[in-house]
Amino acid sequence: MCKQCKTNPVYKQESGKTLCKTHFIRYYERKVLKTIRKYNLIDKGDKVAVSASGGKDSISLLYLLNKLCKERRLCKLEAIAINEGIHGYRDKLLNTLKKFCKKEKIKLHVFTFKKEFGFSLDEILKKVWKKKLELNPCFICGILRKYLTNKKARQLKFNKLATGHNLDDEAATFLVNLIKGNLELSAKLGPKTGFSSQKAFVQRIKPLYMCTEKENIIYAEIKKLLPAPVKKIVCPYKKSYRQEIEIFLDKFEKSHPGAKHAVVSNFLDLLPILKKRYASKELKKCKKCGEPTSNEICKTCELLEMLRG
Repeated sequence: MCKQCKTNPVYKQESGKTLCKTHFIRYYERKVLKTIRKYNLIDKGDKVAVSASGGKDSISLLYLLNKLCKERRLCKLEAIAINEGIHGYRDKLLNTLKKFCKKEKIKLHVFTFKKEFGFSLDEILKKVWKKKLELNPCFICGILRKYLTNKKARQLKFNKLATGHNLDDEAATFLVNLIKGNLELSAKLGPKTGFSSQKAFVQRIKPLYMCTEKENIIYAEIKKLLPAPVKKIVCPYKKSYRQEIEIFLDKFEKSHPGAKHAVVSNFLDLLPILKKRYASKELKKCKKCGEPTSNEICKTCELLEMLRG
């Protein structure tokens, strides 16, 4: 029973305290607002784009930020979606996202791999497999999505780009970087990444940073943000080293509640040291596309050249 109102609980906290629907919503929304305030993620007058996929995390984020922006007149909010071109997956999620944005009166911008790069992800992977290139689908998709989202957010003059990354995501990413010896990449993590002074990159923020994936699922279900069929849609290409870490963390969390939170809390303690050690390199302009990069040619152009060759 919920200790506060003696009704049926929907969630049990790490402390053992149980919450009903009403008190869970209050707990969840306060947690997000506290994260925004603590890490100064949104300032009044910001123009914020939510990078929306149509899944539970981004829909929950979009709904809650829209609510906060309306109630507190915090910022101007719109959404950006990237259609990679994964048949039977992204098209269904985007259909849900479009209906949601129309209902909530949120302006949605949709961009496609096909139009911007000349290939859908399905077509790219056919080329990769034909050429027998050892490139992971998640690696390819991640590079192109990040490139395109930043480019379009900048062109549309957004100064903040909000993503639905949660505590589970951050814990898994940090452990992957730690095991692979990529601590320099971890220096770029955290609730707020990038610098407002770097105009080529739109500063990324993660308002759901301290929320677990389970909490996002419960919030989306209570608020009925997603239709039942969409909840079960999984990317057909998702298979990576990272996924093994996620499975390990889920199992470890069941045996040791609070483990993920401990990983992220300890990481945040280390973050200032990592940022100092791995100071941001001076950005250059890609010789091919003009987008920001730390090398002569950006990873996106290198990848596209490889595919077209």
